[in-house]
Amino acid sequence: MRSSGSSSLNYGEAQGTITSKDFIFKVSLSVKELKESRNSLKVLDNIKSGDSEERKWLLTEVEELIAIASKMINNKK
Repeated sequence: MRSSGSSSLNYGEAQGTITSKDFIFKVSLSVKELKESRNSLKVLDNIKSGDSEERKWLLTEVEELIAIASKMINNKK
């Protein structure tokens, strides 16, 4: 839960940055937290905790968010 919330907060901070370097840093933190969330979801999927369809949906969403944030970083470089 913390890593998923942290990624959102870090992205919010990135939106208020002045320099590209600071933006890249904040979004990179968001990607790091998203990857942590992905790992937690994979553990939950491995132990079959919760609804199977919801786990699949959440894993798809986190993968898409990682891809979007990574693309944003690459575009700023």
